[in-house]
Parts: sequence; C-alpha cells; structure tokens
Amino acid sequence: MIFIPVMKEFFDIVVIGGGHAGCEAAAVAARMGAKTALVTMDSEQIGAMSCNPAIGGLGKGHLVREIDAWDGLMPHAADYAAIHYRMLNRSKGSAVQGPRIQADRNRYKKAIQTALKEQAHLTIIEGMAESFQMDKGKVKAVLLADGRSLKTESVVLTTGTFLDAWLFCGEKKWRGGRIGEQPSIGLAEQLKALDLPLGRLKTGTPARLDGRTIDWARLQRQPSDEDAWTMASYGTGRVAPQIACSLTRSNQKTHDIIRAGLDRSPLFSGAIEGRGPRYCPSIEDKIMKFGDRDGHQIFLEPEGLDTPLIYPNGISTSLPEDVQQAFINSIEGLENTKIVQFGYAVEYEFIDPRSLTHQLELKALKGVFCAGQINGTTGYEEAAAQGLVAGISAACAVAGKAPPVFDRRNSYIGVIIDDLVLQGVTEPYRMLTARAEYRLGLRADNAVTRLSGQAKAFGALGTEMTDFVTKRLAEREKCQKLLEKAASSRDMQAVGANVTEGASHSLFEWLRFPAVTRQHLEALIPELTEFSDAVVSEIIDDGRYAPYLERQDAELARLAGHDNMPLPAELDYATIAGLSNEMVEKFSAARPPDMASASRVRGVTPAALAAILIHAKKVTL
Repeated sequence: MIFIPVMKEFFDIVVIGGGHAGCEAAAVAARMGAKTALVTMDSEQIGAMSCNPAIGGLGKGHLVREIDAWDGLMPHAADYAAIHYRMLNRSKGSAVQGPRIQADRNRYKKAIQTALKEQAHLTIIEGMAESFQMDKGKVKAVLLADGRSLKTESVVLTTGTFLDAWLFCGEKKWRGGRIGEQPSIGLAEQLKALDLPLGRLKTGTPARLDGRTIDWARLQRQPSDEDAWTMASYGTGRVAPQIACSLTRSNQKTHDIIRAGLDRSPLFSGAIEGRGPRYCPSIEDKIMKFGDRDGHQIFLEPEGLDTPLIYPNGISTSLPEDVQQAFINSIEGLENTKIVQFGYAVEYEFIDPRSLTHQLELKALKGVFCAGQINGTTGYEEAAAQGLVAGISAACAVAGKAPPVFDRRNSYIGVIIDDLVLQGVTEPYRMLTARAEYRLGLRADNAVTRLSGQAKAFGALGTEMTDFVTKRLAEREKCQKLLEKAASSRDMQAVGANVTEGASHSLFEWLRFPAVTRQHLEALIPELTEFSDAVVSEIIDDGRYAPYLERQDAELARLAGHDNMPLPAELDYATIAGLSNEMVEKFSAARPPDMASASRVRGVTPAALAAILIHAKKVTL
C-alpha cells in the first residue's frame, strides 16, 4: 500500500530507507506486531541491488543464513532470484564455506517488494524524510519533504549511501545517492546539528557491459553448482534457470592505461576524501597497491535472465569515461565490448557506530536506531543483518520488553554489532570469517539450530517458518538421540570403518575419527536414512568439529591469559605468518607494547591476536 495523503495515523516504528537494511527492519518489526511504516523515495526501487547482483560469499553467506534463522526476507528473495549458485571455499571445512548466489536483479527486487506488500502491520509510504520532530531529546514525528508528518516515537535510520552524498566519475561531480537518484540532505543537516559524530566514506561500482558484445568463447566458463543447496532453510528450492558466469583478467596494457589516467581520477586528485572498502577496492587502488602483479581476476556476472547487462566484478572505478572505455577494451574477450553505464564512486556521510548501543540505538537520541551503511559498513548482507537487529530492537522497545542478545559466541551478527559499537570503523566494514573467534561453531548450516529458537520466542517468525523450525528442531533432537547409542571398535570395523581405537564410544563421538563416515552410521542405525539430509549432515559436522571446538575454546582461554606478554617495539609485523595486510597496517601504526594493548587496536581480529601471540612466544624463547 502506498500512502499519499496527509498522515493522521500514529506508527509504532518508522523505518527510513528501502534498501536491504530498511526492508529487513520493517519486515521483522511488523512480524513482531509493531505498526510499522517504511518510508522510501521511490517504492519501485525497494530492495534494489545497487552494486553487484549477488548475495552471500565468505562470511556474508553466514549472515544470510542467520537472517534466515530469524525468517528474514533476503534468503528467500535470493533463492527466487538465483541464476547461479556457488559454494565458496568448498575444499575447506564447512565452518568457513561461503554460500553465494548470482541474482537476477529484477526478480530479487520483485521478491522483496511482494513480501513487504503482503506483510501485515506494514505500510509503505513514498516520500523523502527531511527531519525529525524532537521533544526533550526524544523523537515525536518524522517530517517529509512534502510537509507530511508521521507521528512515532521510534525510528530506524537506514539511509545507505544517500546521506549528504556526492557521485564522481572522472572530473565530474554531482549530487546523488545512487545513479539517477537524489541524496538525503535534510536528514544529514539535522544529524550534524545534533552534534553527532559523523564522518565520510566512499564506495564505488564498475561499468555495466553489453553482454552481446563480449567474446565469450575466449573466456573461462564457471557453471553453477549442481548440488541442490539453497540460501533459505525451507521453501521452493531453486526456481530460476541456472546460467554460467565467466572469468577474464586485466593485463599490462590495462594497467598502463589506468596509470596514465590516474591524474584524472577523483580518488587521487583529492576530490574524494572518504576512505573506500579495503576488501572491494577500485581497480585504480589495485594497480597502485599491487602494481607488480601481471593481472587481476575479473568475474563477468550476468545481471539477469532477460537482460544483456553484465556486471564485471573486480573493476570498480571512478575514472573518466574515456579511460574506462579504453581499459575495458584492453581486456581479453572485451576488446569490442560496449559500455551501457559507466562506473562511478559515491561519497556519503556515516555515523561513528561507537555512538550506538548493542541494540543499534543512538545513545544520544532515545528511540532512534541505525542500520547499514550509515553505521560504516559495506555490503548487502551486513546491512540486512543490522536492519534485522535494529527492527527487533525497535519492536522490543515499543513492546516494553528486553531485546535478544546477539553476541560473538552465538552469531556472526553478534560479531558485527560488537565490532561496530566497541571499535568503530576507519573504513567500510566487511564481514570476514577471521573476525569471528568462535567461527568453528558458527557454521552456515547450523544457523537455525543456533538462533531460531530465540527468534520463535520473540515472535519474529511467520507461520510457515514457525512450523518448519518446530519440526526441524524436533527432528534434530530425535536424530541426536539415536547417535547416543554406544558402539565398540569391533562394531565399527564390522561395518567397514578402519578404526583401531579400542574403547567404546557413542556413535556421535566416533565422528571425531575421519575414517568413520555417514554410511558406517547408517549401517549401524538404518533409521538415519529416514531423516532429512540437512539434519544428518549438520549433526555429523557437529561431531567432526567437536574436538576442534574444544581446542578453539582452550586457545581463546590461553590467549586471554597472556595480556601482560610484552611485544618488542621493533617487531616487524609483516613477517608474522597469518597476518593480513590490514592487520599488518594497523599494528605497525599502533605499535602496542603488550598483548593487552594489541587486543584494543581498532579493527583487530582474534585470528590476528593468536598469530601475534604465537610469534611473540617464539621470539622470546
């Protein structure tokens, strides 16, 4: 429903912004029974994928599965729109595998919009939020640019890249939060007037290519995964036709063209002040920082089933249009490629997330919650996860009850929140598995087990998800009970397991032994074949990871006991095995005198602390 007339109704919650964060915030708040309004400048752009047409990936896929555990929109929209599935890190353990899909942009947007329009307790309002009406430090209404007033005492800000935003392409600079769309100026001015700690960040997007002008025969083809996994834990499965992506590389000629145009790049001319995302750098950044490489991978990703548009993942840029055309035509397979839309950068305002509580509520403005890029993050999945938390928190505040706890032990969502509100950001924050010290227990495949019970208790699940979770958890409990059956080594050997251990163990404990397979368990307990593959696989992974989880917890406890270990002032962090370039940069700048100080370096990961501790022990022996 689109609201046009003067507003007379009171809304429990007003969500500002129809991007990934705003959609999840509005949906979960409404599912929890709060009377919710979603304000967006253009209702046709709700759920739009502004940059790459993909959902999931390393660390990000975990977030999508956790959103799914709370019955969020993103996983189901992803499956409806998916035209290519790929499990990243497939050769590694399930704890660090990353489910990722390539989406048809229009199908994804349609799925999100349909879900929101069918959601009870939710009204979609088209208009530009201009400011808040305040009374004694509390929000009383949201004022729209056309004079309408939405009465409320709880607001969720999800402004994305629109807050006081500028777009850049070469020497050109113009107002906009996304190509063809106006920025949010009024809200930015009010936030500045309220003396909130603000800063500026930058992101960018590559040119869009006409796939009909690409020489596909010369490129490396990447087919979709054949196994039938999906993003959502239940639903219709894979519904769209599957198509392949392709791979090419930049070359020395490409790099020479880019270098020659750097003096016209807003990134290097000083026109852009905000720092860009480290883990999704522009091609200009790559050439400057990794100039010795002979090429960089470029993934050519179709934008949909009914469009020739191709998204060239890996060459985000804000170089002038003529330079973009030249360097793209220097790449193998793209020599005659036409550009449909040139790449550009966007610089926007964000709020220092250290000014937020763990519920993503502004400490200085009671009743105002923030989610997504306004908090200094980058990525659809990071935004959606924060939107979920902000929506839940706002709904709980309205209902007068304590919100759920997302912490580092139970979710990647908890890791994001903790990192943001305690450490803040100096660059757009992206989720990585290395940021989660408890990652071995936070697998993408066990999100429902970890989180859906809590979601059900808070009334955040729809009817279908409630039924699914009830059956799934009961099935898991029954399956787990079967695996409590004891078996001797002779029993295991009798079904073909190559084990020499003499003691008797439960079948679950036998999973610690690599030689014991699912087939061995099914031979001993034929009833296992009656359970869903998802439940059996999850419990098997639980057993496989059990000894590693014990070791993980022991290592974390040991790490906590070395706060006073000194670190040499001349320590060369670049020589420490396992430290990323980001961590080397941060520690080299901070020069912490001991492990306790190292743990307080902004943006530090638990994996980095463990690597430093191991190195420090070696050099002090």
